[in-house]
Amino acid sequence: MLNFRIIEYGSCDYHDMVALRDEILRKPLGLTFSEDYLQKEINDVLIGAFYTENNSTSIVGCCILTPSSTEENVVQLRQMAVASNVQRKGIGSDIISYAEDLARNDGFKVLMMHARKEAAGFYQKLGYAITGNEFTEVGIPHFEMRKNLN
Repeated sequence: MLNFRIIEYGSCDYHDMVALRDEILRKPLGLTFSEDYLQKEINDVLIGAFYTENNSTSIVGCCILTPSSTEENVVQLRQMAVASNVQRKGIGSDIISYAEDLARNDGFKVLMMHARKEAAGFYQKLGYAITGNEFTEVGIPHFEMRKNLN
């Protein structure tokens, strides 16, 4: 069974979330997380997707919501990751839907992200639009994408 919940910064679930993000997002690029980078997440909304089977629960997906420091009513989705063994099973779409509901309930009007170019089609299917030109972040091509949450 799949369920979603907000993860407490610094908890065991948080450490599992960091490990998942490291495996899916960082290691393939030869990158790691610094303590300074992770410390900045202390006030963010940390979302985890957990799969329970035979009384055992493990994290299978996650993302982070960070309120924009420059735009009112805008929240940024960051660090979206789904475990490789369960990709292409709808979990990513479910995480996005959960994140959008949370953001909407918190009064945000727009969800934006820096999407990896290879993932842009996935987000477009969920109603996100590319805004602006391609740019490089963490050494790979990205697009800024946005969706109105009305």
